Amino acid sequence: MIIDQVISLLEQEYGVMEWRSRSDPISELIGAILSQNTSDVNSKRAFNQLVATFGSLEQVADASTHQIAEAIKVGGLSKIKAERIRATLKRIWQEQGSIDLRFLETLPLAEAKAWLQKLPGVGPKTAAVVLLFSLGRPALPVDTHVYRVSKRLGLIDAKVSGEKAQELLEEMVPPEYRYQFHIHMIEHGRRICKASRPLCPQCILQDICPKII
Repeated sequence: MIIDQVISLLEQEYGVMEWRSRSDPISELIGAILSQNTSDVNSKRAFNQLVATFGSLEQVADASTHQIAEAIKVGGLSKIKAERIRATLKRIWQEQGSIDLRFLETLPLAEAKAWLQKLPGVGPKTAAVVLLFSLGRPALPVDTHVYRVSKRLGLIDAKVSGEKAQELLEEMVPPEYRYQFHIHMIEHGRRICKASRPLCPQCILQDICPKII
């Protein structure tokens, strides 16, 4: 299958990726909300400012929307994100009795995704990010690079939505390779399979790529 070749060739190009936790699940979730429609640099600044302002995410849950918005202003769309963050933290506290998402480790993957997607502003991609990067669960987030490269390789149809693409790619990629596949596809999208001018002659995948631009 082409997916096996893609995984193998990208591993040859970028090396074997061992999973490592990026942050705790609640920090990952709030960071993902802050990253929506902004750069990684600004979302990280917003997260750091949020924690510096309130001391902890537990304290954020007790703050007003206005106070949260002021703290995360650098990340853009601060009022919308502040409302989502406050509502999300309140919901987690009410349902779990604490601001902690580690219980998701023990749920079946589908149930863990569904639980996260009940939270305000949390869609399939954000849920997958939290599960993959903080808990090592085999979810497969589809960002703009994964989406673009997958379409060009013909792994998914050009008209498939991002949400559907995530579902299809999770079915294709074996669980033990989903973390590596996600990281490698992003790296390849940034270095070689760029949006406007893909560097096809330099591509490790050129012999199996149908070049769907």
